[in-house]
Amino acid sequence: MTSARVPTIDLGPWLGGAGKARAALARTVDQALQTAGFLLVTGHGVDPGLRAGIRAAAREFFLLPAEAKQAYAAKVGGRGWLGPGAEANGYAEGTETPPDLKESLTFATDEPFEDPVVNAEWYAPNVWPAEVPALRPLCTRYLARMAALEKELLSLLGYALGLEPDFFSRHMDHPTYGFNINWYPGTEVVGEPLPGQFRIGPHTDFGTVTILDRQAGKGGLQIHTDAGGWQDAPYDPTAFTVNVGDLLARWTGDRWRSGRHRVLPPPADAPAEELMSLVYFGECTPGTRVESVPAPVGRVAYPPVDSHVYLREKLDSITVG
Repeated sequence: MTSARVPTIDLGPWLGGAGKARAALARTVDQALQTAGFLLVTGHGVDPGLRAGIRAAAREFFLLPAEAKQAYAAKVGGRGWLGPGAEANGYAEGTETPPDLKESLTFATDEPFEDPVVNAEWYAPNVWPAEVPALRPLCTRYLARMAALEKELLSLLGYALGLEPDFFSRHMDHPTYGFNINWYPGTEVVGEPLPGQFRIGPHTDFGTVTILDRQAGKGGLQIHTDAGGWQDAPYDPTAFTVNVGDLLARWTGDRWRSGRHRVLPPPADAPAEELMSLVYFGECTPGTRVESVPAPVGRVAYPPVDSHVYLREKLDSITVG
């Protein structure tokens, strides 16, 4: 797959452009999401210095001794530190793989819900490492920008389907989300990769859209398409990589594909390579009834599903142990 199959779209025409420019952008988005499920997005206005600051602060944490990090240990879908061996994303698509070669700091929705049942399932205070006090204010700023960007993207996506621009975004009154800072150290930390072992195993994401700020590397992101198989993802340091998740693909009746991807293990010719990704997993308000968009826009009519019953089943599938 060439980078032309994953277009770079500038949000400028959507945010302030005329009708023709918006319509042209919508056509590009619709076509790309039918074939690959990925976009590169510029014109988002998120300060690169903010992203760099989060990486620097998070790296301070990841370099702490294991016993210090253990105080913040969490399970998949929780809040805190996911240590080595905690997660195997390949299981989500039924592939048994060794655990992913990474560590993560994971955060999620920390504003309580009115419904006590929803609250018990989806709300908890985020856990911020005391050793790195700079991380909390940086992430708080970043997550506010991500929430606004997700809602803007969902408005664009509704328009791209020929629906009301708020078709998806109206379900964002009090959404849940996930946010992972993924650290991919070299083999001196994680050891030599086992056969079939990745930094993140092949999978699709679970929610609406994922907004990824990544670094280029030999052991980096790959995207899968039916036509091209596995290929290195295109990279633009100014752009976010945005992909459709399973929930949104189902919502569109599989008109758009959930972008299948993986992160390669540390390369043999650069075993010390170290990368870090900031990954925002967009979701929606708990209890949203997700019904497939009917034909001719949609292709498959799935039974209606509760958004968060669906998401919980997916999260449980990737937990190791």
